[in-house]
Amino acid sequence: MLDLSFLRRDLIKTRLSMRTRIKLCGMTRPADVEMADHLGADAIGINFYPPSPRAVSIEMAAELADLAGAFCTRVALFVNPDQDEVRRVLERVSIDVIQFHGDESPEFCQGFNKPWIKALRVRDSASLEADLERYRDAQTLLLDAYKPGQPGGTGETFNWQLIPERWRSSIVLAGGLGPANVFEAVSTLRPLGVDVSGGIEAAKGEKSPDKMTEFVRQVRLADAQRETA
Repeated sequence: MLDLSFLRRDLIKTRLSMRTRIKLCGMTRPADVEMADHLGADAIGINFYPPSPRAVSIEMAAELADLAGAFCTRVALFVNPDQDEVRRVLERVSIDVIQFHGDESPEFCQGFNKPWIKALRVRDSASLEADLERYRDAQTLLLDAYKPGQPGGTGETFNWQLIPERWRSSIVLAGGLGPANVFEAVSTLRPLGVDVSGGIEAAKGEKSPDKMTEFVRQVRLADAQRETA
């Protein structure tokens, strides 16, 4: 039986305003969603990008979304979809937020009457600054590692120092995060949130309860340290 007492203890010590939001992405199995909710994850990600090993059907997505608790945001991830593709998902799956991970324009992202997240792949400081300004109307911006031909899920980190300091508290950090480095990430950048998929897996698309638990524990430890600093 997993010991989750640290969640109650650390959340009592940490003010809500100081708490880093946690998004556990690439959910493919009901048990993993239930575990994410049990751990107090702020959001789960459901992947609708067919080439991804974590992509699920609309039928499975609807089941996964229905298992998320009342305080767990359900995020649908798309890569360069057409409008009909997004609308088909929204008609059949209980989605709270849409995440766009491709080359979608701000105008396209705004076209579905839903809050939206724009993922940006970080190459250099100049292009990142331009993209942050271009998509500033997003509910939040998610920063991931850049790898040619791969829209996300690289499992690689990027140079966090490229993120302009004035943006750090409002972004969601992704890219190669896991239990071993998320404490450093949160302590260094103090982002709005962190996003993880491969870093908490036992195999592609299959989450590890132990890794999920340790990831959340490390984030909460960093939050608690921040509170006492």
